[in-house]
Amino acid sequence: MIKKPVITLAAGPVQGYPEVLQAMAQPLGYDYDPSFLAFYEEVAKKCATAMRVKDPALIIQAEPAVAIEAAAASLISRQDVVLNLASGVYGKGFGYWSARHHKEMIEIEVPYNEAILPDAVEQAFKERPDISIVSMVHHDTPSGTINPLVEIGKIVEKHGALLLVDAVSSFGGMDVHPGDCHADVFITGPGKCLGGTPGVTFMAISEAAWAHMEANPDSPRASILSLLDWKNAWRRTEPFPFTPSVAEISGLSAAIDLYLAEGPEAVWRRHALTAKACRAGVRAMGVELWAASEAIASPSTTSIRVPDGLTDSRIIETVRNDYGVMLSIGRGETLGKLLRIGHMGPTAEPIYAVVAVAALGGALSKLGFSADPAAGVAAAMAVINDAVA
Repeated sequence: MIKKPVITLAAGPVQGYPEVLQAMAQPLGYDYDPSFLAFYEEVAKKCATAMRVKDPALIIQAEPAVAIEAAAASLISRQDVVLNLASGVYGKGFGYWSARHHKEMIEIEVPYNEAILPDAVEQAFKERPDISIVSMVHHDTPSGTINPLVEIGKIVEKHGALLLVDAVSSFGGMDVHPGDCHADVFITGPGKCLGGTPGVTFMAISEAAWAHMEANPDSPRASILSLLDWKNAWRRTEPFPFTPSVAEISGLSAAIDLYLAEGPEAVWRRHALTAKACRAGVRAMGVELWAASEAIASPSTTSIRVPDGLTDSRIIETVRNDYGVMLSIGRGETLGKLLRIGHMGPTAEPIYAVVAVAALGGALSKLGFSADPAAGVAAAMAVINDAVA
């Protein structure tokens, strides 16, 4: 029998806050009970408050990958020229969904340890002023890197295109909101930095994006991939297209409550501090970070290169079996090249950076890599002590 890890420090799904899990354990109610209809409306408005937008959030009853594919199907028409920004596995993957719907796609792709440059986006518009939709991932989780979303959003808005943003693993862990980056479709969920579960998604959608969907003759209806079907489902007077995830809505509500009660700025600070301490510890052990520069390393994930002579699977196995800690490996193009330590939700606490560094350093030493776990822990602790002094 395989033992469960004692501590999961993966890049998501994350450990849910106890309050979230407790909320989901409440007795399930009937989705058309007036009290649930009112509660659903309240949660949609609460998500909007967290995203700092005026209109209630669109809640999709599925994990974010489904919602992102639904956004592609609903928004992109056969007349659209799409500019896809690919700095990682998820950014590249959106292009495959887009291909089912667009007229043409232009892609800016960079190595998966780098970020998209705003100048490259500006140049793309100069060469192709007919670009109507830009798609990008803010934090490409399989790489642990972030793109300059606000700067790129300003360029997209200036050229009159629509911006579709995957902020699934960045929202709640750093200062990113739909209005700040001029996003027309902003997609996120509770299963990462908010410390919830991954079964639902919530979105902010601009009036321009809604109009574009409504004018798209191929935008799906009566479908799991239809955003239009759910446009007004937040209203307690409107029917649901199909049964909502009652327990997941309770968990989402609890996750947003925790985020707002702690204060977004405080949540962002502890994500940033945890990542900073972790990276200091990793470097002190002589392990190389994956990101080309620390400036583009995400506050919610630390990615490190697999040391020469070792394999990701062997390291992960040793960390898990010998130290009771679960880390993440890469995915797609980054598989076998990196390891990932998640700093999201409940594990975005500085002490977990110390745990991760100690477990990783110990495993590397056992596998023959010249690592000094004590030096790594000391470096991580120094960052933490400086922050609290």
